[in-house]
Amino acid sequence: MDLCTLGAAKVSVLSWLWPRSSKKLTGNLDLNDVLKSLPTAEDAPFNAYQRQHDVTCLPDTRVDLLQEIYSWADSRDERCIFWLNGLAGTGKSTITRTVARIYFKQKRLGASFFFERGGRDVGHAGKFVTSIAWQLAISIPSLGQHICDALKERRDIASHSLRDQWQQLVLRPLSKLNENGNQSAYVLVVDALDECDNDNDIRIILHLLAEARSLETVRLRVFLTSRPEVPIRNGFVQIPDGKHQDFVLHNISPSIVDHDISVYFKYNLTLIGQEHSLGSCWPGEETIKLLIQIAGGLFIWAATACRFIQEGLFAEERVQTLLEGSTSTTAPEEHLNELYTTVLKKTIRPGYSAKEKEELYGTLRQILGSIALLFSPLSASSLGKLLNVTKQKIDRILKDLYAILDIPKGDIYPLRLHHPSFRDYLLNKARCKDPEFWVDEKQAYQVLTDSCIRLMSTSLKQDICCVDAPGMLVANVERSRVEQSLPPEVQYACLYWIQHLQKSGARLYDNG
Repeated sequence: MDLCTLGAAKVSVLSWLWPRSSKKLTGNLDLNDVLKSLPTAEDAPFNAYQRQHDVTCLPDTRVDLLQEIYSWADSRDERCIFWLNGLAGTGKSTITRTVARIYFKQKRLGASFFFERGGRDVGHAGKFVTSIAWQLAISIPSLGQHICDALKERRDIASHSLRDQWQQLVLRPLSKLNENGNQSAYVLVVDALDECDNDNDIRIILHLLAEARSLETVRLRVFLTSRPEVPIRNGFVQIPDGKHQDFVLHNISPSIVDHDISVYFKYNLTLIGQEHSLGSCWPGEETIKLLIQIAGGLFIWAATACRFIQEGLFAEERVQTLLEGSTSTTAPEEHLNELYTTVLKKTIRPGYSAKEKEELYGTLRQILGSIALLFSPLSASSLGKLLNVTKQKIDRILKDLYAILDIPKGDIYPLRLHHPSFRDYLLNKARCKDPEFWVDEKQAYQVLTDSCIRLMSTSLKQDICCVDAPGMLVANVERSRVEQSLPPEVQYACLYWIQHLQKSGARLYDNG
């Protein structure tokens, strides 16, 4: 890759990147102003705008498990962490949202942080502690002043280590609470810790969360979910067994899981039947039993199947496609692989010519691979401009993919995967067995690297915001002017081209 292509853009890129975290505490600020100085992850809370359509558990589902979680949260024993772990697609995040919603209604939810790989600030731990501290200050009014005092004492605390941030912004302020002799209990919810991009940060976070047991004037109960990945298992090895309670989700009795999936199917298929003007008995008990059997205990299979059926022109034909597309395998993951392949195949019409199919396959891989690997989600319009793909092609690809992608109606909102298991499928040749759909990860990162550099080379220029003031920091420029001068796809290219280059395995070279 030619270093000279970056020369003209270098100054503009650096002036955009460096000032982003230049918030400072100056003068006499009130409590709200001080709290606003904390860098926070906008999408971290369970009820963030981007998560408003995410579901919670239906009535009469997960009954025993939820009761066990509530009993733990309300108890006074030493086990300050409840670790709910399970395989991909077993319903961890839905349970987490349900728990968070319950304690939010009770005004006992201290904070929540939902990790998401490729989800901008929720894909890493950089704003984990500051986001938790900010939410705690909002949720517990009497805590706000203590956190503000900590910020005034260490005005650069957001740039310190996670450990120092945790001590200064969370533990110490909580330890100063005096609840009139009553030891109040608050719940801290952390979802999908395995989606954090740094294994060392994962281990540090676990260690910090375990320190909640040292609090005396207030009880902080930590509800944590993840896949049973090695960094997390190793992290719990260092925490005494008596300090955490574990629950393995995929070890629940199959009959209980099947019952819950049955409730889910009946609820959603009834709605779909009404939308398609089908009879009240559609699709019938036998069909539902077959769908439950194919789901194999995976809620993500049931959810994806319902979206696939709903988006079809004829719901009955979609159900039949699912039943016919399933093999005799007993492995739940294989059924999920087959479902994803079925959804993708529906994007290719039988009447297409060989040339049209080849072009469509290539565009499909390019778009899906990019969505799966972006470090921060982009809207369909911005993604098209980044990849230099026309809006018409983007729309053509997306219109058949609502079962696997969250595609907002407004063009300003980002595209997202419904579930990380699709990323696992798409990038794994052993799982995505159709070579027309499998995405070569390094090659996809290379495409994104080239796209970023192309966009920077054609978009960036000196004094791009037209302020005519050399040396002015972007933090001192009106945000509206920055947004107008640097649209989302250009901002993305400036921020992440280096990470894409590193992931691609390619090397820069000087053509001189």
